[in-house]
Amino acid sequence: MKLINIGFGNIVATERIISIVSPESAPIKRIVQEAKDSKMAIDATYGRRTRSVIIMDSGHVVLSAIQPETIAGRADNSSEEKIEN
Repeated sequence: MKLINIGFGNIVATERIISIVSPESAPIKRIVQEAKDSKMAIDATYGRRTRSVIIMDSGHVVLSAIQPETIAGRADNSSEEKIEN
């Protein structure tokens, strides 16, 4: 199982990620609000501005203060390391 850092020492399993998106659009804001209402949101921003929303296969929604491109790059690097090993 590969893990990636999503900021401030918080880590998620790459195999469980469905998508990493920006929180700017109305549909994503709706998804985040529904997750908060149903207690399925995990806020990993440490009080900072949410810059990415990670949607997991378990239905959880993880909020991160790291840009989606940065998280995606970290996920790519971890998959490349897995192939090399």
